[in-house]
Amino acid sequence: MCVTALTLVLGGQIFAGQAVARDYGQQGTVWPVIEPDLLQQIHARLQHLEKTGETARLNEDLKRRTIARVKRPAPVAGIVPTSAMRRWNFDPTITVEADIRDDKGRVIMARGTRVNPLDTVPLRAPLVFLNGDDAAQVDWAARRYAGTTAKFILVNGAPLDLMKARQRRFYFDQGGKLVERFGIRAVPATVEQQGRVLLITEQALRPKPGQQP
Repeated sequence: MCVTALTLVLGGQIFAGQAVARDYGQQGTVWPVIEPDLLQQIHARLQHLEKTGETARLNEDLKRRTIARVKRPAPVAGIVPTSAMRRWNFDPTITVEADIRDDKGRVIMARGTRVNPLDTVPLRAPLVFLNGDDAAQVDWAARRYAGTTAKFILVNGAPLDLMKARQRRFYFDQGGKLVERFGIRAVPATVEQQGRVLLITEQALRPKPGQQP
């Protein structure tokens, strides 16, 4: 590019910049911002709640609802009393979906390997699923598994109250994850290891002729 051309280009840029910076004055009416600051509104609201005691009331209500949920969790939906015994095997074997490597990148378990967790972590005690509000179910479990380490797992009821009354630990199947996993639809039900599978039994407390409770 020659000097003359370069001078024209630079000159054009300078004039263009001056044109862009030109003051055209005020166009139309300009209104001041009158909306209150959001943070100030929130702060004022919190101060009002504190002064009126509403904050303390809300905290107390949250505390009360939390304690109530701990003492009596939401029951597992869809679980009914067992009317007829149902028994089946559950195979916990899984198939590894991708190579599992150690910290040095060596494959310790190849993709497609079938693994049964019971081979390394056996189920040491039966799992007993119960409706904690059904005294007959709780009595049956207490008699049948007296002196054992069976784990009593509620699908309904108040585990803390039962622990105090029965002097043994009770658990709760929060969200029904375990009964969903095992396919349990009725209680009382038990899960016990039989070799490399789990034997699951929905046990009727008033069995049909020929069945054993």
